[in-house]
Amino acid sequence: MAQVLEFKLPDLGEGLTEAEIVRWLVEVGDVVAIDQPVVEVETAKAMVEVPCPYGGVVTARFGEEGSELPVGAPLLTVAVGATDASSAAPGDDGAAAEEPSGGSGSGSGNVLVGYGTGAPAARRRRIRPERNTASAAPAAPAAPAAPAAVSAPSRPAPVAVAVGEVNGRQGPVAVVSPLVRRLARQHEIDLRGLTGSGPDGLILRADVDSAIRQAGQATEAATRTAAEPVVAEASRAVASPAASATAERIPLRGVRGAVADKLSRSRSEIPDATCWVDADATELMAARAAMNAASGPSGGPKVSVLALLARICTAALARYPELNSTVDTAAREIVRLPGVHLGFAAQTERGLVVPVVRDAHTRNAESIGAEIARLTELARTGKLSPAQLTGGTFTLNNYGVFGVDGSTPIINHPEAAMLGVGRIMPKPWVHQGELAVRQVVQLSLTFDHRVCDGGTAGGFLRYVADCVEQPAVLLRTL
Repeated sequence: MAQVLEFKLPDLGEGLTEAEIVRWLVEVGDVVAIDQPVVEVETAKAMVEVPCPYGGVVTARFGEEGSELPVGAPLLTVAVGATDASSAAPGDDGAAAEEPSGGSGSGSGNVLVGYGTGAPAARRRRIRPERNTASAAPAAPAAPAAPAAVSAPSRPAPVAVAVGEVNGRQGPVAVVSPLVRRLARQHEIDLRGLTGSGPDGLILRADVDSAIRQAGQATEAATRTAAEPVVAEASRAVASPAASATAERIPLRGVRGAVADKLSRSRSEIPDATCWVDADATELMAARAAMNAASGPSGGPKVSVLALLARICTAALARYPELNSTVDTAAREIVRLPGVHLGFAAQTERGLVVPVVRDAHTRNAESIGAEIARLTELARTGKLSPAQLTGGTFTLNNYGVFGVDGSTPIINHPEAAMLGVGRIMPKPWVHQGELAVRQVVQLSLTFDHRVCDGGTAGGFLRYVADCVEQPAVLLRTL
């Protein structure tokens, strides 16, 4: 007989606690193989296809497209078994075998961060029936017949029917999942009055969700009807165009929600300060033009301004390591980090993301530029993995691409500093004692005042400006 295993939403990366279901890749009754992607979810950091560690027949899905699930919540159930893979319901007692997020012996072990299937198989855990409950007579299998490679069940799989008190009423209810029964109790939905959309009238979560929406709409309609006289009176008293306007509410979730949480935490935890300086970038632009001209028409990728600024940042952090650190607030310690993982802000259709160039301190300008170009393309197509968006130690923010001169960046928590770069544009500038038109850029540094004082921050920013004005300064560190 098949064993029904529950696959829970795994940990998808550092600090991620929930994910939004974008698209289901399988239907109830489909046969899935081990490690086959079953759902596409969007986290606060990336779009991810989640593979299932079990092979068998999908018996249930939890969550509609567009809904959010917390990590550890049931994602789907799969009936597995060498001789009974097409059975789609639990055994006669109406209890399914539940696999904890630690894994099963039948799993592949090749899933996502924080979720493994290589641990020993977990013991079956029976769901205790509620008082005065029993199983109903067997019904037809809950899943359709599998292909020839999967043996047919030796006997029909029963559909568990909870018989007992539901919302104060007695009677049989065709429902398997305790989650469905609990959801109905919480919203005072009488399961006996529902017609299940599952096999043999089985009541699914979608049926309860639909009943909840209908009940909410009915309550709203009743409230609106009762309030119509009051609203009409108020409209007559205050005849204002603004009175009829309805404010738009946009959920803070996904990338936008993650950005909101991180920026709020940065502002509440980090005592930040900002200093800035204008720099003459004429020589830097000339050096870049010379580099790209030397490579020739087919001599490889061009070196970008952002790549040069990134290389300047790694050289500056080598001189001022205080800014490549974080603060352990619980231990009240400053943690200086051994390597530079350089994040750079990238605007995408999904919102602002910060891909990370690993070990930037070991790369030259050409290598950094190639990695920035690769990560930027992944960001635009929504294919960045959570690992490519976490672990940064310092962030470079080129807001000049938006046509602005300056800004006061908010530190990318839990880092200690961020360098902002404005647009490079011709401006009047005193050069060698005479007024001239030069390519000028404003540089701004926001830093955590706990890790250093203004002298260190000013020294870092001055070194960056000196390298921008005289790129030959970098030769000392190359």
